[in-house]
Amino acid sequence: MTDITGMTDEERRTSGREERPAPISELLDAAAEAALPVLRAVADDRLGQRTPCTEYDVRSLINHLFQVVVAFQTLAGKKEVDFGHTPDRLAEFGARWPDRFAEESARLVEAWSAPGAEEGLTGGMNLPARTVGRMALLDLTVHAWDIARAIGRPYTPAPGCVPELRELAAEMGPTARKMQVFGEPVAVPAGASEFDELLAATGRDPGWTG
Repeated sequence: MTDITGMTDEERRTSGREERPAPISELLDAAAEAALPVLRAVADDRLGQRTPCTEYDVRSLINHLFQVVVAFQTLAGKKEVDFGHTPDRLAEFGARWPDRFAEESARLVEAWSAPGAEEGLTGGMNLPARTVGRMALLDLTVHAWDIARAIGRPYTPAPGCVPELRELAAEMGPTARKMQVFGEPVAVPAGASEFDELLAATGRDPGWTG
């Protein structure tokens, strides 16, 4: 039934409610699904290719992403993680590394789906758990773009992830730049896409080519 405003009963009941953000587990699942085709397209002869993330070539960036998807499973459980060493998962898993990455990504989603995973504080900096989950989401999204650019493949970020990550980049940008996780922001032209603006906020040139 509608009223004089044209709203239905359900619309009136829900119009004053604040929209709840998507669970981090759902966003991580979507980001992994967007990243996996890029990772599966990496040929052995492109592993030494440089990437927009200047301290990494393709191989080291994939190993870093492996470290992220494994370590952030532990962080979802409010346990400590040592980031001091990055194992060479490509050497460990050989040709099966893309399948193992998919398996670890699924475990990451499962870990952040657990009751209470987004509540409280976690990590060495005692950050809000949802913020930590968004940090994993940022790596899965931005580093997938890094690898795609390095090997000349298309990449489209998962729906819903970019607004969440732009908010994170705005919140964490000064700290991330001080810790040299982000570079200095890059100027983008008027009308740039939200994803290009996110990339620029992390210090990347959205027009980068290998």
